[in-house]
Amino acid sequence: MGTESLMPNAECQMPNVRKNALARLAIFAGDIKVSHTVFALPWAMLAVAVAAVEYPGSLAVGKIVLVLLCMVTARTVAMSANRLLDARLDAINPRTQRRAIPSGALSARFYLVALLLCAGLFIAVTAGFLHYRNSWPLAFSIPVLAFVSAYPFTKRFTTLCHFYLGAALALAPVCAWMAIAGHLDLSPWLMAIAVLTWTAGFDIIYACQDYQSDISTGIFSVPASIGIGPALWVSRLTHLLSLAAIVLVGKLSPGLGTFYFVGVGIAAVLLMIEHAVVKPGDLSKVNLAFFTINGIISIVLCGLGILDTVMSHSLNR
Repeated sequence: MGTESLMPNAECQMPNVRKNALARLAIFAGDIKVSHTVFALPWAMLAVAVAAVEYPGSLAVGKIVLVLLCMVTARTVAMSANRLLDARLDAINPRTQRRAIPSGALSARFYLVALLLCAGLFIAVTAGFLHYRNSWPLAFSIPVLAFVSAYPFTKRFTTLCHFYLGAALALAPVCAWMAIAGHLDLSPWLMAIAVLTWTAGFDIIYACQDYQSDISTGIFSVPASIGIGPALWVSRLTHLLSLAAIVLVGKLSPGLGTFYFVGVGIAAVLLMIEHAVVKPGDLSKVNLAFFTINGIISIVLCGLGILDTVMSHSLNR
C-alpha cells in the first residue's frame, strides 16, 4: 500500500526534473551566447573547404563532424571559463548583472561541471583524428583549450585584450585546416590575421558600452584607456587591416574567386555601415553593429567562399 502511494509522486517528479534540467540548459545556452558561434564557425568551415581544394582527397564527412564538435566544445569551455572568471566583475557591471551566475540563475558549480565535461569531450573528439592518421589535433588540444580560456585574464593587465580575443577566434581556421590537411600553409594564417583583426575591431566597439564600468573597476580596454572617440578610430583602422587580409585570402587561397570577392564587397559595405551607426555620443546601436552586422559578414563572406570552392571542385572533376 505504501509503495503504491509513492509511485504517482515519483512519476510526477520525473517530468519536473527533466523540465528543470532543460530550463537550466536553456539558461546556460543563452548565457554563453551560443548564437555568437556565428563569428568563428563559418571561418572554420571556409578553411575546411579551401584545404579540401588544395589537397584533393583530404576531406571526409567524419572529419567535418569532428571539426564541428571541436568548435562547439572548445567554445563552451572558453565561455564557461569567461563566466566563472568574470562572475565578480559581472555582478558589479550594470550591463552584465543579469548573467546567470551573478543573478543566481545558475551556480558557479554548474559552470565548472560544464567546463570540465566539455574539456574532456573536446580532447576525446580530437583523438578521433587519429583514425585519419593525424595526431596534431590531439597534441594541441590542451594548449588550445588553455589559450581560448585565458582571455578574461588579459583584460586585467593589457589593452591588447581585444586582440587576444581575436587571436582566440583566429584559431578556428588554423585548427580546422590542420585537422583536414595535417599541416599548415599560408592560407590559414591569412585567414587567422583576417579573423584576429576583424574580431578585435568589433570587440573594441562592444567594449565602449563598458567605458564607465571598466574605469571604475580598473579593467583594461582600449575605450577605457584612450576614450570612446579615439577607440572607435582604432577600431576603424583595425578593420581596414582586416579587409586587406580578407582580400589577400581571396587572392592567395586556392579555390576562391568571383563569389568570394562579391562577399568581400558586401563585407566592406557592412563594415562601413557598422562604423557609421556607432558614434561616441550614441552607443544605442552597438548591439546591431556588434552581433547582427558581423554575423552577416561572417556568414555571407565565408558562405560565398565555400560556394566558390564547391564550384572549383566541380570544374576540376
